[in-house]
Amino acid sequence: MPKFDLIVGIADGGIVPASLAAYKTGCDIEIIKINYRDVNNSPSFDKPKLLSKISEFHQKKNILIVDDVSVSGKTLDFAKSFFRGNDIKTLVFKGKGDFVLFPEIKDCVNWPWKMEF
Repeated sequence: MPKFDLIVGIADGGIVPASLAAYKTGCDIEIIKINYRDVNNSPSFDKPKLLSKISEFHQKKNILIVDDVSVSGKTLDFAKSFFRGNDIKTLVFKGKGDFVLFPEIKDCVNWPWKMEF
């Protein structure tokens, strides 16, 4: 895997995976909240919406954007648009990304960090 300068986690599902990646690589981390799908995995909006602020960062960084699942790729593409001018890769547990940890999983997964108590 390439060396990254910044890990960007997409809240809510990408917080835990991004935190693990940042810890393992020693990279800085930023969490951004983007919403596109509802709890039933259906699109809530016509396009993804940014629900948080994005801090300032230096150009020419190698950035890894992390989410747990990417169904259509629209959320990751939307996130990438905020970091133009950088070398950007994406990582997901399942779905569409540059790095997919579990490509064999096709069904919905109740990730431990998404369980309701």
